Amino acid sequence: MERINTKEKFTEVIMSEEPVIVKFFADWCPDCTRMNMFIDQVLAEYGNYKWYELNNDEVPDVAAEQDVMGIPSILLFQNGEKLAHLHSANAKSPEEVIAFLQQQLG
Repeated sequence: MERINTKEKFTEVIMSEEPVIVKFFADWCPDCTRMNMFIDQVLAEYGNYKWYELNNDEVPDVAAEQDVMGIPSILLFQNGEKLAHLHSANAKSPEEVIAFLQQQLG
């Protein structure tokens, strides 16, 4: 998973013609650590998409602009538009994340 460290990189990434997946997280977040324990299982199923991760503490403007109020959150983007947002309350298990991706991406 490639790391996004700047607002400019984020803008570049989301302009993709193909859907891209961005995981918002923070190093201090226990739920983010829990997600990291199962994210490889999700990546195995959805590895054909480009995955990125963005640390809210490093690029707080992006999190605020995208209405990321809780972490971890997974957002889908295509052509500069946010297609979907899996809020932290619904991202606690691989099943929840995979169900979200299936619903959004097929």
